[in-house]
Amino acid sequence: MLLKSLEFKNVVGQKVKVMDIPVLEDDSTFKFLIQVRLQMFIKSIYKEQSPKKCYSFKEYLKKVMKWRDYEQLFRMDELKNNA
Repeated sequence: MLLKSLEFKNVVGQKVKVMDIPVLEDDSTFKFLIQVRLQMFIKSIYKEQSPKKCYSFKEYLKKVMKWRDYEQLFRMDELKNNA
């Protein structure tokens, strides 16, 4: 799975980085869910007065999503013969 990151400045002008944002195909069942969660996450970070410099969106999703959906989203295909 491809992951991207996003950098922006908050209300105070501090640079903030959000990492581990999954890149999904247009026909993915999770695309809308991830877009809405990302908007909510960034909105909450933007309003903080003293945010951290770096956040992990993957860790945020682990807290707010159902575990079954989280595993489905981030499932890793096992490599055969350690290839």
